[in-house]
Amino acid sequence: MTTDTDIQLSGPFKASDSTGRSHDVKGIRIFDEGYGIIDVYVDFAAPVDGGLYKDTVLAKAVIDQLRKLGYKGPDFGPSDPGLQERKLIVLEAPEEFAPFAKSKGWKNLAEEFDDE
Repeated sequence: MTTDTDIQLSGPFKASDSTGRSHDVKGIRIFDEGYGIIDVYVDFAAPVDGGLYKDTVLAKAVIDQLRKLGYKGPDFGPSDPGLQERKLIVLEAPEEFAPFAKSKGWKNLAEEFDDE
């Protein structure tokens, strides 16, 4: 589910997991504001297994899609298990993701409090 506070980073694509099973990804998105750590939301067309957010092969496929769109940086890790849903996995982007996110319209709210 997307809202007006989302920034859509990618449209639909296919991604495989470590078992070789293919998944239809509806899109990749982030919230338009945050405090440094960026959660990356990956929406699926059909329900996925509960532990899929920890699947490194699937995460790599998502990151490869973002790299096609201009992201340059390290791979992501899984986010909080409580954020995962039936048709959604959430990955936690490293700090190096912020410049790419900013180029897409993301605002780092923590910068308002910097003393520099």
